[in-house]
Amino acid sequence: MPSFDVVSEIDLQEVRNAVDQANREATTRFDFKGTDAIIEFSEKELALSATTEDRLRALYQLLQEKLIKRSVSLKALDAGKIEEASHNSARQKVALKAGISPDVGKQINKFVKDMGVKSLSSSVQGEHVRVTGKQRDDLQRAMAALKEADLAVPLQFTNFRD
Repeated sequence: MPSFDVVSEIDLQEVRNAVDQANREATTRFDFKGTDAIIEFSEKELALSATTEDRLRALYQLLQEKLIKRSVSLKALDAGKIEEASHNSARQKVALKAGISPDVGKQINKFVKDMGVKSLSSSVQGEHVRVTGKQRDDLQRAMAALKEADLAVPLQFTNFRD
């Protein structure tokens, strides 16, 4: 029986490249001179810091631009609130969301059932959702509908079996 998996993954190498590009541009741009604006990368989150809140927001916007150019969905970012740090500087933590939580998995299951195609079924399996159906066309219709659905995480489709 044909099936595919719905997953939510982040290409960490692309995120690292976007962070490097944003840091490089922040050191050369005139409006960032003397603001000590920097983005630090770790596997689960990004730490942004600058001397003022205004420059921190501009740094976050610069990061978003670089991520978009590298085809990383902005839905994968979970920006925390801006905090004051020492010496009148500001910092912000941005978490990277990967994987499908049980709540989002239930939303996807409900969405597939609400499509009204009787041959389609879905089940949550860990951090991915498997959608099965009798016909390939039904699965492709489900993929197209899920792409257009406004869910809280970026979705990719893997493991398509015919």
